[in-house]
Amino acid sequence: MADKKKILIVEDEPEFRMTLRMRLEANGFEVIEAEDGVMGLETARKSDPDLVMLDLMLPKMEGYQVARLLKFDNKHKNTPIIMLTARSQQSDRETGLSVGADAYLTKPFKSEELLETINKLLE
Repeated sequence: MADKKKILIVEDEPEFRMTLRMRLEANGFEVIEAEDGVMGLETARKSDPDLVMLDLMLPKMEGYQVARLLKFDNKHKNTPIIMLTARSQQSDRETGLSVGADAYLTKPFKSEELLETINKLLE
């Protein structure tokens, strides 16, 4: 059997993080978590996730900055990043994509849409 794909969730809301973890694990993914931007960046660098799910509004370092730093890092520049955020303005979406996000989903979103996006980015 193929190795499970590893997804890093960087999200400061514990309930939302737990819901995401359960949904992803039920679909065969390995999940690691971080609760703020600094921890998210450190965890990504240490654990080499196959994909990063990143909230924008995070304590210590916002998601835009985490995405930018990961995309400037040769080791992680090709790691797909999905921004998951309540910020739904077109300008937020454009900023997210310009700093390196590969997808931008606004909360609330459908689980099917999230899983479809993950699978497409991991192909």
